[in-house]
Amino acid sequence: MTRAAKLAILAALVVAAFALSLVAGKQWLPLDGDAASAIMIELRLPRALLGLALGAVLGLSGAVLQGYLRNPLADPAVVGVSSSAALGAVAAILYAGGSSLAVFAAAMLGAGGAMALLAALTWRSPSPVAFILAGTVLSSLAGALTAFLISTAANPYAIASVLDWLMGALTDRSLDDAARAIPPMAVGAGVLLLTARALDALTLGEDAARSLGVRLGRLQALVVIGTGLTIGAGVAVTGVVGFVGLVVPHLLRPVFGHRPSDLLLPSALGGAALVLVADSLCRLAPGAGEVRLGVAMALIGAPFFLGLLMTYRNRAWI
Repeated sequence: MTRAAKLAILAALVVAAFALSLVAGKQWLPLDGDAASAIMIELRLPRALLGLALGAVLGLSGAVLQGYLRNPLADPAVVGVSSSAALGAVAAILYAGGSSLAVFAAAMLGAGGAMALLAALTWRSPSPVAFILAGTVLSSLAGALTAFLISTAANPYAIASVLDWLMGALTDRSLDDAARAIPPMAVGAGVLLLTARALDALTLGEDAARSLGVRLGRLQALVVIGTGLTIGAGVAVTGVVGFVGLVVPHLLRPVFGHRPSDLLLPSALGGAALVLVADSLCRLAPGAGEVRLGVAMALIGAPFFLGLLMTYRNRAWI
């Protein structure tokens, strides 16, 4: 089967998953009818749009980071942007009223701060090792500060909102939320796609990549900016949803090959399909409430991650 045919199948899956997201729920909706249309436009459409965009950027960023770090266990969380964006959002929920606009602005500010710190910590050493070490430091620091804010908050209702938000969900999002989040996601995705040629060269090693004309500093800047915009905007509007960037490239690598550039677009499509289907299944879970998307992805991703560790346990980089 040709690559174009495989991409067409993935695109068809995304379209089917998007349609499922519009009609699935505790109450299934027909695709026609005035009442159903109103619910679909006001409630289901923003959720489906955000699921599509979030899954696409998580899958794409995961493929880029695995190619850049040359580590198949790399995930967008490794760079600390998601933790920093979550820190900003938590601060807004606890101390700035918690409006959707304030949470989005604070989360993007946190993601921007993480991008600036990553650049400051790594600009003298544009190598994947320095990048991952700086990301680990940022992630740990942001996580500790988030826990500190939660532990010192006086409003129990705000704490409950924070814990609910940190689990990650597309519930009750509006078209305004989608309009705020999707443009920076799209710009960040475009930046990440610019890394394709350099990532292919980097598979030969840093010295070989330099000899082929790859500027590692520029590549690192593209990764930082692209990841910051995509993951920052995603976390800002949906909360923390993990494991998509880890799972999707691994599922698609046997189908599309191991060359990083061949995996970027398929990972975006695969991530979109996975998040849309997972969110639809969250709505169909038994009971009055919904399973949070972040929880569902953790239930899928944690065993998958354990399986990867078992597979690669004898490799030198474990």
